[in-house]
Amino acid sequence: MKKRRLSFLLLAVCFTLGIAAQNIDINTVKAINKWNVHGLSRGLSASGAILPVGVPAAMGVYALIKKDQPLLKDAIYIGTSVIEAAGITYAAKHMIGRDRPFVKYPDKIHPYGAPDVDSPSFPSGHAAAAFSLATSLSITYPKWYVIAPSAVWACGVGFARMNQGVHYPSDVVTGAAIGIGCAFVNVYVNRWLNKALFGE
Repeated sequence: MKKRRLSFLLLAVCFTLGIAAQNIDINTVKAINKWNVHGLSRGLSASGAILPVGVPAAMGVYALIKKDQPLLKDAIYIGTSVIEAAGITYAAKHMIGRDRPFVKYPDKIHPYGAPDVDSPSFPSGHAAAAFSLATSLSITYPKWYVIAPSAVWACGVGFARMNQGVHYPSDVVTGAAIGIGCAFVNVYVNRWLNKALFGE
């Protein structure tokens, strides 16, 4: 009898916390969506798709031209970190299938920019890619003038996605966690990759 009561109480607490968390998620994106910085958000959002591809690609091309093997290794590490984060978020999106905020709450949240209505919301691919790039750059070049701007930019991308009405805070936080995690795990993955590619 005591076990049943305890189980019921536990379920009730979890259900209540789940509803509270969902309300915080909706209310937060609703508040951020109202901020009139949509031009800045469009730019940050676009950079969240362009820079994670462009930075390691540019590093790799330059390294090949200059025959700079250490730089090429850095480019491969950063690029594969982003690819891993993008792959995980893409798979998770289509397994979970969460509607975007402006789709689920069209009366409360307005879409700014040109979001993909058919693409699921959770987790944020832009946030995952941005935080993967920022973290892998910071691990590779641990200087304050790399870490600080990278962190501010990645947070800006996450904010922009909420301001545009295309992601909930939980989408962004989960995407950020995936991106950061991939950058750290990829330190070890790239040790194997370097042996395979460079024989080291």
